[in-house]
Amino acid sequence: MTVHRLEELSTPALDALDRSRTVILLTVSPLEAHGPHLPVGVDAFAARHFAETIAARLVAERPGWHAVLAPTLPIGSFTLVAPGTITVRQRVVRDTLVDYGASLARAGFRYVLIANGHAGPGHLAALEESAAIVSRRHRIVMASFTGHLVWQFFRGRYREKLEAALGRALTGDERIALADDAHGGWWETSLMLLLRPDLVASHYRELPPARYSLPARLVPNYPMRDGGAGYVGHPALADPAFASAMNQVLIGEAMAIVNGLIDGRIGPSDHRSPFFTIPLFRTNFWRGMTAASVVAAGGVVAWLATGARRRTRRT
Repeated sequence: MTVHRLEELSTPALDALDRSRTVILLTVSPLEAHGPHLPVGVDAFAARHFAETIAARLVAERPGWHAVLAPTLPIGSFTLVAPGTITVRQRVVRDTLVDYGASLARAGFRYVLIANGHAGPGHLAALEESAAIVSRRHRIVMASFTGHLVWQFFRGRYREKLEAALGRALTGDERIALADDAHGGWWETSLMLLLRPDLVASHYRELPPARYSLPARLVPNYPMRDGGAGYVGHPALADPAFASAMNQVLIGEAMAIVNGLIDGRIGPSDHRSPFFTIPLFRTNFWRGMTAASVVAAGGVVAWLATGARRRTRRT
C-alpha cells in the first residue's frame, strides 16, 4: 500500500519512507453552517475527498511514490456566524499550519500539500501564508493551491471544461446559477449528494435561489442577514452527476499543479488565490493597523504637547 494514514503509522514505519518520493497531504477546513439542508462538515468532507483522490492519483501515476494523509484539522477563519460554526482566529490557523509544516520538515519530508474546502478570503490567505513561511524557513515545498482552484471555479474559468465533462452545454439558467454559486448552493449540495447523501435534507429541492450582488457579499455574515438561510446559490439544482463532472475538472487541474510542484516546474508561490496579495486579508493587517494607529496617535499627542509648550513660553 502506498497511500497511508499518518495516525496509523508507527514512527519506524514513517521514518522508513523515502523522503524524495513521499507527499504529505494536510486537510484543513472549518465546521461551518451551510444552510438548513447540509451538515456543518461540508468543507471538511470536500477537502478530505479532494486529498484522498489526489493521493490515489499520485501513487497511481508515480510508481514507487507514497502519499500520507494527515487527519483532518477542523479549523478555519472567515466563517459565517451561526450555530454549529466553529470560528478559529486567522492567526491561529496560520500558526497551526506553520507548526505542522515545520514538524514534517524537521522529519525530512520535502513535499507538503494543503487540501482545503473553505473559500473564506482570510482563511485562504492564512493557509498560503503558512505555506510561504515553511517553504522559506525550511527550504521544502509546502503549498496551498486549492484557493486558486476555488477562485477560478467561482470566476467561471472552468465552465467549458465542465461542459465537456458533462457531455452537454449548460443552459442559460444553469450559467446564471453557476455564477451565483458560492456557499451551500448547486456545487456543494451536489457534492454532498455524491459523497454523503444520507446527510442531505430532502427539502433541498424546495429551497428557493439565494442570489446576492457583489456589494451585498462584502457585508459580513451576509447570507444570515435579513432572513437569509445561510446558503448562496441554487441548491435545488443539485445533482450528483454535476459533482462528478466538476470533480473530474478540479482534480485534473489540481494534479497539474501537484506534478508541477514535485517536478520543480512551478514553485510554492505560484497558483495562489488573489487574496494573498491583498493586505486587508493578511493575518497581521488589523494588528498592523492598530500599531500604526497608536504611532499616529502618539505623534498627534506629541505635536499637541509641543504646541502647548510653545504657547506656554510665549505667554
